Amino acid sequence: MLTQTTTRVLDPSDLDAALAVLDREPVANAFVTARVQVAGLDPWRLGGEMWGWYEDGMLASLCYAGANLVPICATPRAVRGFADRARRAGRRCSSIVGPATATAQLWRLLEPSWGPAREVRTRQPLMVTDRLPDDITPDPYVRRVRKDEMDTIMPACVAMFTEEVGVSPMAGDGGLLYQARVAELVGSGRSFAHIDQDGKVVFKAEIGAATPHACQVQGVWVAPEYRGRGLAAPGMAAVLRYALEDVAPVVSLYVNDFNTAARAAYRRVGFQEVGAFMSVLF
Repeated sequence: MLTQTTTRVLDPSDLDAALAVLDREPVANAFVTARVQVAGLDPWRLGGEMWGWYEDGMLASLCYAGANLVPICATPRAVRGFADRARRAGRRCSSIVGPATATAQLWRLLEPSWGPAREVRTRQPLMVTDRLPDDITPDPYVRRVRKDEMDTIMPACVAMFTEEVGVSPMAGDGGLLYQARVAELVGSGRSFAHIDQDGKVVFKAEIGAATPHACQVQGVWVAPEYRGRGLAAPGMAAVLRYALEDVAPVVSLYVNDFNTAARAAYRRVGFQEVGAFMSVLF
């Protein structure tokens, strides 16, 4: 048993303890929890390592180190431990993302060796709801994307990602990993869109992470030529209906604080701000 404060890479035998930490904040941790519930703690299946911070022999905090570096229920002492390990390992992630306070501390410690970042988004409100709005009719044309519609939905997904992140997901490997992720969401019935009679994607969104306790909406996008027509709120109401009926009792998302139009649309549908995330993009 570990009897001092320390970090180590967790292994499959630590699964129950790791899930207990994740369950402390089921909404904020939905992204990582969903991965762990499917893949366990084997790094090959998980797509990265799970670091554990121990205090007096007990697992107290986590940090997922894969394509993203994600502090989880991380105390200030745990963040310092994770930063030390991250410095030694060198940067292998494309972003640091997580609850704003812990992520800000982690970035302060890592910036001297990992910086500069391409972009730092210091406050991304975490929004949550558990019910459908009373005063917005869900868009009746929003439905699950079919597997035979990959060629239709992919350009909209690429446009959304490029607009949101600032780089194309088609760079590097030609988009193979991104296309596989989109196909996974379509195949699992978690990709939704309003596609008009000409085959144009008008609105789209995905449920990117799902656990028995909560799910997370991502990739919300309205085609540029349709913006300003009030389509986002009915589209979100439709996705929310699917999510609450079929996926989880609580639906969450996080949004850039400067995206006032999106935040207003989410509030109209009933989402309330309950916290904040932060992202550091490389």
